Amino acid sequence: YAGKGYRKPNLMNILMQQRKVCSHPFLLESVEDLITEGLSEAETNEMRIKSSAKFVLLDKLLQRFREERHKVLIFSQMVKLLDILEQFCDYRKYQFVRLDGSTTRFERQISIDK
Repeated sequence: YAGKGYRKPNLMNILMQQRKVCSHPFLLESVEDLITEGLSEAETNEMRIKSSAKFVLLDKLLQRFREERHKVLIFSQMVKLLDILEQFCDYRKYQFVRLDGSTTRFERQISIDK
């Protein structure tokens, strides 16, 4: 129906929303606020992990890698996902270096050399 006021959904937008929800539901607008409303900081951090099967798996893998003293490299094209990963690493007290588009070449090389 192409009546007045009807907007045909943009396929690329739908695909992007699906990519977001498959990575972590908190990437969708206002979902984190709805899920974590009234929770303590610790409960919010746990919910950040439990809300995504990928993060549940990542949590288990990183615990094992830490015990075996491995280094891990995680890539993401989504800056908001990097923000969530950063919060996760802070919560679990993992040492990490964030290399994104705002990192200068000099800073990136120093971080890599550590």
